[in-house]
Amino acid sequence: MSDPSIPGPPGGTQSGRPGDSRTSAPEQTAPGQTVDEPDPHRWWALAVIATAQLMVVLDATIVNIALPSAQRALGISNGNRQWVITAYTLAFGGLLLLGGRIADLVGRRRTFITGLIGFAGASAIGGASIGQEMLYLSRALQGIFAALLAPSALSLLTTTFPTGKERAQAFGIFSAIAGGGSAIGLLLGGILTEWLSWRWCLYVNVPIALLAVIGAFTLLKDRAGTKGAHLDIPGVFLGCGGLVAIVYGFSRAQAIGWTSTEVLTVLSIGVALLVTFAWWQTKSSGPLLPLRIVRERNRGGSMIVMAMTTIGLFGAFLFLTYFLQTILGYSPLSAGLAFLPLSAGIIIGSTQISARLLPLVPPRMLLVPGLLLSAGGMFSLTFLDTHSTYVGHILPGTILLGFGLGLTFLPIISTATSGVAPKDSGVTSATVNTAQQVGGSIGTSLLNTIATTVTASYLTSHLAAAAREGGLTPAERTNIVNTGTVHGFTVAIAWAAIILLAAAVLGAVMINGKSPGARAAEESAAREGAAT
Repeated sequence: MSDPSIPGPPGGTQSGRPGDSRTSAPEQTAPGQTVDEPDPHRWWALAVIATAQLMVVLDATIVNIALPSAQRALGISNGNRQWVITAYTLAFGGLLLLGGRIADLVGRRRTFITGLIGFAGASAIGGASIGQEMLYLSRALQGIFAALLAPSALSLLTTTFPTGKERAQAFGIFSAIAGGGSAIGLLLGGILTEWLSWRWCLYVNVPIALLAVIGAFTLLKDRAGTKGAHLDIPGVFLGCGGLVAIVYGFSRAQAIGWTSTEVLTVLSIGVALLVTFAWWQTKSSGPLLPLRIVRERNRGGSMIVMAMTTIGLFGAFLFLTYFLQTILGYSPLSAGLAFLPLSAGIIIGSTQISARLLPLVPPRMLLVPGLLLSAGGMFSLTFLDTHSTYVGHILPGTILLGFGLGLTFLPIISTATSGVAPKDSGVTSATVNTAQQVGGSIGTSLLNTIATTVTASYLTSHLAAAAREGGLTPAERTNIVNTGTVHGFTVAIAWAAIILLAAAVLGAVMINGKSPGARAAEESAAREGAAT
């Protein structure tokens, strides 16, 4: 089976082996041009694709900072405020596979532009919300159009930069945005909320999307959709329904607990639907997710590692945001600024190291050290207490975490999307995004449940002991509560470090592809031998 970490000849046959997903004809991107000819506007096209990806990633976190202000303005209860976040993640994570397959069928450029326009409209509705129901609806619409936009963006990048060093450079930039965009969202959310209004955390998407639409019309090239193809309707219901149930179950677990009847029932339904979906994909004539995409060892391993890595990343965002604001008393803007070193580490690791080394070394030689560094940075944060300082305790760990993630994201994304037939690039990109989205949902729910459980146990024992000894002053009680909260954070962060360590082990075992340079040399030698 072909090694997905190395792009084969774009659009051409590679092996003639049964099951090879490459087509025999070159993929047309414009009249008279094939993907074998580099697009002269490819770097401007990258700017358009990166802008759209940044917008989607930002919206996963930018609203977090604005949520307290929006809650007060619209009268949202504490029990319902989670729906501002969940409505987006539920639609986004649940519909990604459908969005990716639609992109393959009707054309990625077309779905990219449709996603941008729809996302801008949904953001405008959200910014103008006069009630909580209107805000929930707008966030769900954002998720729907993001599910159309995100896989189109990644698959356009895959076909715009099919091979060589330029592919590594382009994916380095894209990976930096995918990893660092969430932290940038926290900063931008703090700036907009503090200086303007929470509504601008939604309005800001409108001008960004319009600029990207103009760029897409003028700069992006793509093939037409697959003629005569059709959607796998049973697969849509089974796959999307299973993902929606899984994402919903994890989001509810954060609010009502993992052992609640509702959560266990929904998660069981989700698992059953996904198992049935996997079986159906072996029977369908036009599957929503051809299993050959995830069955390949390197590609499947990359997607699992992506999900596990995102668990650790979202855990860091969740607990550090609360620690900075509730324990250290940072403002939303100051908390956002505190994440800049993490974003800088991701950007430097992706663009200056991974992008330069990936053409020369096997992917696991980057992602395994990157995950080990990330686990080390995460573990250093387990030593936080109520007297910790940002410079002395948080900054070193976040820099190490960001740098490690920067080494990790590029080889994961590149390996997961390489060596795929053009007709399947949309659904492959959607699967990568799904792994990231589901990983984020699991990370937020699982680690938050661990933290709150540990904190509750700590407070129960320590407050009861203090009461037996004659009571507490308000200051003493506050100190115990803060200490218990931080204790819960550090235990959850320790689990995040363990998950990152496990991802490193899994990556070392499953991802064994050669470097692009070595594979290209082998293919060149094989072609010369065949010609001789």
